[in-house]
Amino acid sequence: MAVKKETPARTASERRNRLTKTSRIDNIQLFILALPAIILLFVFCYVPIGGIILAFKKFKVNLGIFGSPWNGFDNFKFFFTSSDAWRVVRNTLGMNFLFIMFTTVCSVLFAVMMFNLRSRRMVKLYQTATLMPSFLSWVVAGYMVYALLMPGETGLVNQILLLFGAEPVDWYARAEYWPVILLLVKLWHGVGYNSLFYYASLMGIDVSFFEAARLDGATKAQQFQYIILPFLKPIIIVMTLLNIGNIFRADFGLFFNVPRNVGILYPATDVVDTYVYRALIQLGDVGMSTAVGLIQSLVGFVLILITNLIVRRMDPESALF
Repeated sequence: MAVKKETPARTASERRNRLTKTSRIDNIQLFILALPAIILLFVFCYVPIGGIILAFKKFKVNLGIFGSPWNGFDNFKFFFTSSDAWRVVRNTLGMNFLFIMFTTVCSVLFAVMMFNLRSRRMVKLYQTATLMPSFLSWVVAGYMVYALLMPGETGLVNQILLLFGAEPVDWYARAEYWPVILLLVKLWHGVGYNSLFYYASLMGIDVSFFEAARLDGATKAQQFQYIILPFLKPIIIVMTLLNIGNIFRADFGLFFNVPRNVGILYPATDVVDTYVYRALIQLGDVGMSTAVGLIQSLVGFVLILITNLIVRRMDPESALF
């Protein structure tokens, strides 16, 4: 009895069909795993887009979103003609610029320090210690800062000042200190988390580069300049672009809970988000808060496009898109 031989074309076709079927099954499984996150993203990020029309309406609770009368750009005028508009915009942009700059520098340096440690146990210890603050809510962080800066002689910082013969400082009555305080709290809270991205990228560097550099007599500074920094440049640019997109949005928890919403500190701590929150609570003006949120999103979108265009002109491979 003759055995029927399979042609190479038929064998290749069957193999391709099996791979296609396996790939389709894998894609379905991955889609099912991602489905909860997709649903959450759709419900909380895409469905609320319809509420943008509130920025152009005078919202009435009894009439609802679609029944409320249109008022054009009055909600936008309310914010920009306010006497506090310049102050909150200045604080938002200025503090976010400091946060982006110092957080990036400190996160990169900390990741490089972890990368240069030989003991993996010490790396895990330092990473755990610096990562823990990121899991604390700003409410808890605010109480911790208050324990340190408590007025009078009860705060820990004031007790240290007294030990050195200095006068205690009423930190919650001196606005000029708070840009530095907020920057330090932001670094304490976020450097450990942000350094993970850079540390993960550093783990992908071929160790032969460092071995060759040491054989050529390169110092640690030269290795950082010519090996580590060029390797980290793409991820630094991507992270900076994403942060620039939120430069007109302030971290509400940080600016509201840490300064404890003290009015005398508003010249340094009042930002767009806290200002809109107070306007919403005190005035109940939903339209104005929606208008400001729309402005924040548009400004962030335009800044990302501009920054990405500049990066693409200088180094196309490092651009986000």
